Amino acid sequence: MLRYLPGVVTLQLDPDKCIGCSLCATVCPHAVFSVEDGKARMMDRDACMECGACARNCPADAIEVRPGVGCATGVLLGGLSGSGDCCTDSSGPCAK
Repeated sequence: MLRYLPGVVTLQLDPDKCIGCSLCATVCPHAVFSVEDGKARMMDRDACMECGACARNCPADAIEVRPGVGCATGVLLGGLSGSGDCCTDSSGPCAK
């Protein structure tokens, strides 16, 4: 699995809002979430590619993520541009 820079993803989970529906675990393409004891839990936050599927599908609004602003986007854009850089500018969350 592709790994991004640690600690830069915008993903946030509010366990107090979580109703344990498990939709986040179902829709996440990188298995970031699991449900334990009736609440979602982030198993590997740094595996998040910031696609936003979890937040869009959470009926309790317990998940926030800003799709397209973090390191996953930077890695993809860097690969497409040939620069290999994580960030295309110095203002993103994975700024050097």
